[in-house]
Amino acid sequence: MSNIRFKALEIAISRSKRNFDLSNSRLINYFGELTFNHEVMKNYLAPEVVDQLLATVASGGKIDRQLADSVAGGLKEWAVSKGASHYTHWFHPLTGATAEKHDSFLSLSAEGKTLENFSGNELIQQEPDASSFPSGGIRNTFEARGYTAWDPTSMAFIMDDTLCIPTIFVSYTGEALDYKTPMLKALHALDKEATAVCRLFDPNVSKVIATLGWEQEYFLVDTALYHARPDLALTGRTLFGHASAKDQQLSDHYFGTIPERVMDFMKEFEYEAHRLGIPVKTRHNEVAPNQFECAPIFEEANIAVDHNQLLMHILEKVAKRHQMTVLLHEKPYQGINGSGKHNNWSLSTNLGKNLLSPGKTPASNLQFLVFLVNIIKAVNDNADLLRSSIASASNDLRLGAHEAPPAIMSVFVGSQLSSILKEIELSEGTEFNKSNLHQTVSLDIPKIPEILLDNTDRNRTSPFAFTGNKFEFRAVGSSESCAKPMIVLNLIVAEQLLKFRQLVAARINEGMKQEEAIYTLVRQYIRDSKSILFEGNSYSEEWLDEAVKRGLSNIPSTPESLKATISPKALRLFEDHDVLTERELLARYDINLENYLKKVQIESRVIGDLSINHIIPTAIRYQNTLIENVKGLKEVLDNKTYVKLSNNQMQNIKEISEHISIIRTLVSEMIDARKQANKIEILETKAMEYNQQVLPFFERIRYHVDKLELLVDDELWPLPKYRELLFIR
Repeated sequence: MSNIRFKALEIAISRSKRNFDLSNSRLINYFGELTFNHEVMKNYLAPEVVDQLLATVASGGKIDRQLADSVAGGLKEWAVSKGASHYTHWFHPLTGATAEKHDSFLSLSAEGKTLENFSGNELIQQEPDASSFPSGGIRNTFEARGYTAWDPTSMAFIMDDTLCIPTIFVSYTGEALDYKTPMLKALHALDKEATAVCRLFDPNVSKVIATLGWEQEYFLVDTALYHARPDLALTGRTLFGHASAKDQQLSDHYFGTIPERVMDFMKEFEYEAHRLGIPVKTRHNEVAPNQFECAPIFEEANIAVDHNQLLMHILEKVAKRHQMTVLLHEKPYQGINGSGKHNNWSLSTNLGKNLLSPGKTPASNLQFLVFLVNIIKAVNDNADLLRSSIASASNDLRLGAHEAPPAIMSVFVGSQLSSILKEIELSEGTEFNKSNLHQTVSLDIPKIPEILLDNTDRNRTSPFAFTGNKFEFRAVGSSESCAKPMIVLNLIVAEQLLKFRQLVAARINEGMKQEEAIYTLVRQYIRDSKSILFEGNSYSEEWLDEAVKRGLSNIPSTPESLKATISPKALRLFEDHDVLTERELLARYDINLENYLKKVQIESRVIGDLSINHIIPTAIRYQNTLIENVKGLKEVLDNKTYVKLSNNQMQNIKEISEHISIIRTLVSEMIDARKQANKIEILETKAMEYNQQVLPFFERIRYHVDKLELLVDDELWPLPKYRELLFIR
């Protein structure tokens, strides 16, 4: 490590020591203390107001202004008691981040007296400027009006002395400009259709709730080193960097002892998360060096999405206090694992039953089989749309690389459930082997209890795997909002359950008994969806070939994948369930394409700048040192010895010259390709041009820069190297 980089890191580490001690605090004493939860409501709202609010939320009714005024008064008193001076409507615009505009509680009386005030109107509605948020053409820049509206299903909270009210965000003409609006609509559609199917088995079911438990992976890097890497600071990933001699080969980081600095950081971010009611439960080292993961207890999906957005902010904020930077990019380092956000998704009824819990005998649990098979059918029929929901420039780099699922959508259910589905497929009527599948593993070790086996093993290679009582969507990118894939998943399952229910009703009307009608459809769906079921290694080359034979899509790039979102089938699906209109979908298509090409464009510019202004000048400086050294050798050595000793130096000089020349040429060609792409006016064509003509230069340039890294003196090299970035000190 160069002296400059070493000193910067040394200073950063010395500043990272913090006095943060929770040894005398119990989690239950501070969990949720910054949220306006049900217990807090009882202290600040009249009992009838609490009852009316909760009943209205449970029924899905609209909150009137009188009730809003009552809630706002209590909410303001609680917030002020916690030190809040401002409030904001907290929403999820189509940037993928969160947004907020702060207003104080300050108001003036007619006599000019200072007051603290917060009305029901201010709680329900706010008017942020909508002109600068992505709209895909829905709003012109000069048409600035947009509205945020209170989402009472998600608790208000206090962040940095500001009362934050979760809201939706819509345009002046009513189109959704956020992720929460379609998320709530998709959840409503799923609740409606899943409840109707449940009532075929139990008429007491009145509601079905989609639950979500995300797993958030992330990298940590010393902030001093982060700022010494313009590529990290500007793009979130290293565009150059030769592999470290040691990285994840030994698997010694995975589940290893958490480094002391990282543990201090984790304790503090968990404390901040718990105060905000985020039920973070798990923490551990991930596979790659400096990679970690946290995961919460399952929650209702809308709340879980809000909490994940909040947690990403908390991670970044707390890391700064410890002189570290959180990297949420899906592939910050080449050659080692990237980061995902595994979305563990399930369905529960108002009676507390998990609809994806197989029970002791899943073969005889008809309701479980109905939901399992319908979900598989939904994924099979909408695989391309599901793939589009996790498409991004950064996730393209991760999918199919180093323990990440491929871009091929497939479903894993495990050998035991596969056996059951196979038996149902081949059976006649409603009879098949319904043996108890709950097994144990006898370890035959004294004092060690037997291990109770789940109904499925875990398949880490599958993008969509059944893992006991839930599905795990592993292909989601770590930096993305959970809402994007959850909108699609909840919607396609709602659509499939609707079709199933309609066909069951039709067959019953034809004189078929209900159980027989259900079994015949389940059997048909199993046959229709066989191609998407895969129990093997999804990382393997063999699976890529097999997927082609099965007719499964393998869409590697975002511009190609996004086409599924505006297909006639997708447009009809979103409109039929009142989730998004055609206008809204086309707008989001444009927004996603533009986001993709801008990210590639930024990376291209950074590559050009680093190559021409940092890498090449450094290489030339070192090359000149070698040339002077060769000249010096000639002056002090006899000719024979000089020729012998200078050969290696001359070879280095030649190699450096070759790499410099190639880098210059490739950067020039890349810039020309970018200029040609920028002339294209059609957004879809432009994005494809960036993907096919600009992006391929990245790896070609990187190859030669990384070769120079090995040739140039470490003291001169301008960028911190992988061996420095990957290991917290």
